[in-house]
Amino acid sequence: MSNQAANVLAADFGAGSGRVIRGALDGRRLTLHEMHRFPNEPVQLRDELYWDFLRLFYELKQGIRKGVEGMPGRIQSIAVDTWGVDYGLIDGAGRLRCNPRHYRDVRHAKSMNDVLQMLNEQELYAMSGVLPQQINTIFQLFGELQDSGINSKDSTMNPDADTRLLFLPDLFNYYLSGEQACEYTIASTSGLLHSGEVKWNEPLMSRLGLPVSLFPRLVHSGTVLGHLSDDLVRELRTGPMKVVSVGSHDTASALAAIPATESNYAFISCGTWSLMGVERDSPVLSVQALKLGFTNEGSVNGKVRTLKNRSGLWLLQECKRQWERENRFYSHEELVQLAVSAGAHQSVVSPGDDVFMSPGDMPKRIRQYCERTFQPVPETVGAIVRCILESLALEFRQTLDELEQITGVRPPVIHMVGGGVHNRLLCQFTANATGVPVIAGPVEASSAGNCLLQYVALGEVGGLSEIRDIVSASFDTEMYTPQDSECWQEAYGKYQQFNQRKQHQQ
Repeated sequence: MSNQAANVLAADFGAGSGRVIRGALDGRRLTLHEMHRFPNEPVQLRDELYWDFLRLFYELKQGIRKGVEGMPGRIQSIAVDTWGVDYGLIDGAGRLRCNPRHYRDVRHAKSMNDVLQMLNEQELYAMSGVLPQQINTIFQLFGELQDSGINSKDSTMNPDADTRLLFLPDLFNYYLSGEQACEYTIASTSGLLHSGEVKWNEPLMSRLGLPVSLFPRLVHSGTVLGHLSDDLVRELRTGPMKVVSVGSHDTASALAAIPATESNYAFISCGTWSLMGVERDSPVLSVQALKLGFTNEGSVNGKVRTLKNRSGLWLLQECKRQWERENRFYSHEELVQLAVSAGAHQSVVSPGDDVFMSPGDMPKRIRQYCERTFQPVPETVGAIVRCILESLALEFRQTLDELEQITGVRPPVIHMVGGGVHNRLLCQFTANATGVPVIAGPVEASSAGNCLLQYVALGEVGGLSEIRDIVSASFDTEMYTPQDSECWQEAYGKYQQFNQRKQHQQ
């Protein structure tokens, strides 16, 4: 590694907001400078929910413009990471056919049911390693092609042979560089790869009538795709810049930036979603893993992330948005303080319940859920926030227990990264509920991993072990040790009983 490396830009798109970060590596220390931050809100069009890709690409360009201000020609590369599963289709002329659908679009539930009439869950799980969920690309794409009247067995109704599917980070990369490719970690969220392999699952596509021609080449994390296009160089007044595929799934980049010294740990990447799991050499494909809701996705080091996708801070974000519509404005710090003052362990929800899936009046839904399940109804803002945070922590405890069941190993520590680290109450609740220490940080793990994986591609950093050493030297972490163990163990027992009653009712 050279003593001082060039600057890079990391575009990190979350499901609620995005940011463009300039990374600078000086010796063994990485510094991150936020150049541009912006909201990312879906657009409801009648009964359809879309991402505003054109606005997001505009914001990406603003981030690049700000990132090169005062230092023309000194940004060596750029890379994009986003959430999983969503995609866009481009035609043979390179035009986006339509704005990408949001994974919460109501159409996907029907598409999933249609696919499961053709393949049962266990067969699909064994073929792809991905838990069947209505958000998955495989169901989204099947529904889109069905709605378009496309059936690959009828050649007259096939999409143009030059039409390509690109996952969202790959779509950004295409409009940055002109290169069409799908990076492995983002593709691994789709349900369209062979389980645990960097290979499109063509037999599965054939079973479902999905045209194989839609899918471009797969590339590994750390691949230099090309260069920023000449028209963008002129428009943004920047020098030449490489476009790199990193861990294009934000969770994959975030896990690369976990400052772990041990190998046996659980992780929680906590943002709008909370993804909790372990890294393994091979996927877990047992009937029990399927029943418990675990999926298997790719890591930047070629390993597999066996994880459970929880709803994360989505409920809290939606509550905050609703209160703002009602002209009640709270900072995140104020919401945490209100939760601290509220009564402990009054009521719980299942954050991943279908009733909480779509945007809308979340405080009302939480109150109705508690009333319907014969629990105390949280009426105040603090009580609602506390209910959400305690419910998330108890879900993490349940997930840790389930990881032990399917792998035979109970991780002795949890590394939590992402925006949820800002919520110190959630971090402490997680340690309390799980009974194991929680090491929180870095917050901007996705951006840090994105930047450092670019340096690997540029030959400035040796690999994942060196990345984690640099992260340890560059960012502070905080240790949360379990407290109030007896109280939380009692709360977990009630939580388990609550879930069992709920399952019987269903």
